[in-house]
Amino acid sequence: MAAKTLRELFVEEVRDMYDGEKQLTRALPKMAKAAGADELQVAFKNHLAETEKQVTRLEQVFRTLGETARGKSCEGIRGIVEEGKRAMEELDGAVLDAALIAGAQKVEHYEIASYGTLAYFAELLGEDKAKELLGQTLEEEKAANDKLTQIAKSRVNREALLNPPDEQSSPSSRRARGRSGRSSKKK
Repeated sequence: MAAKTLRELFVEEVRDMYDGEKQLTRALPKMAKAAGADELQVAFKNHLAETEKQVTRLEQVFRTLGETARGKSCEGIRGIVEEGKRAMEELDGAVLDAALIAGAQKVEHYEIASYGTLAYFAELLGEDKAKELLGQTLEEEKAANDKLTQIAKSRVNREALLNPPDEQSSPSSRRARGRSGRSSKKK
């Protein structure tokens, strides 16, 4: 249904983010597993727990609006997740970690823009509880982005620059050899 009022647009955009957050609950465990840097693995695992709480918070927003909690396909996050899947298939080592951070920050920026807009819509519509809930998520997304920036700047991006992966030492190659006894990389 095409939104005709600000309230309808608001509900449609909440549905978009509900679907996006659900997509992320499936993507973050894969990202954590693919990450080589311990700090990045922990950040992804922590953000997964936070994302699960954000899904619950969005369900609370739906309740305050008297709407059914259901998603509308979030193509923006779907595209970024697909880019991340390709990176996990094609890259290794610190270069993969740098790509994972870049992709995660794309998602964070999408979420920051979305939750900022949604919180303002809620304010305009007099939906104070929804504004509070959405604002809480907005602050979490900003903090997650800041954490990713800190990880990238403190080590990962410099490591990607100075230590490009080689076939024998990359984390994904080691994981693949651990499962099958040999590298899974195509020559």
